[in-house]
Amino acid sequence: MTSLPVGHWHLAALRVPLDALDAEVEHIDRWGRHLAAVLQSGGRLLAVGNGGSAAQAQHLTSELVGRYRDDRPPFAAIALHAETSALTALLNDYPPEEVFARQVRAHGRPGDVLVALSTSGRSPNVLAAVDAARCAGLTTWALTGQPVNPLLEHAEDAIAVDAPYTATVQEIHQVVVHLLCAAVDVAAGVATPMLEVSEW
Repeated sequence: MTSLPVGHWHLAALRVPLDALDAEVEHIDRWGRHLAAVLQSGGRLLAVGNGGSAAQAQHLTSELVGRYRDDRPPFAAIALHAETSALTALLNDYPPEEVFARQVRAHGRPGDVLVALSTSGRSPNVLAAVDAARCAGLTTWALTGQPVNPLLEHAEDAIAVDAPYTATVQEIHQVVVHLLCAAVDVAAGVATPMLEVSEW
């Protein structure tokens, strides 16, 4: 049994990967510009994940369908695990790894974007969803954990959090979700970026 980082140690574990995220800001901004163009032209975002990553996928889609901060027209975004009747029907009738892939084939159109979240990068249902998305002509992005895992090989582009703890990876993913939402709104012309620290 390994020790659990609690209190100050939990925060200390977060600092290094959070500082490392600075190097990914332009990367996330590129995603935001691409996604804004897709959404403004009538395309949609699909998001998948399991457990805590499912909650973060749904957080992302809720910010796009609703709003991140400033009001704007709603964007089309679906967290596939939240379609509970479809989800349970698929789990009843198909192999479990098909639960997201079949929905991707149903809802995804060429040019749409799939965001796949997996801290391990090894979830069979997430990997199958990414493969189905690529076959259907979607752009595939991944948010994942330590930078050697199968999801990095399946997705077209990814942000990998090099941290040993699932909680740390998920906390950095949440920051990425908010950075992406802000980048979308700036690219969509509904918000202006803060350029000076004095604006805080």
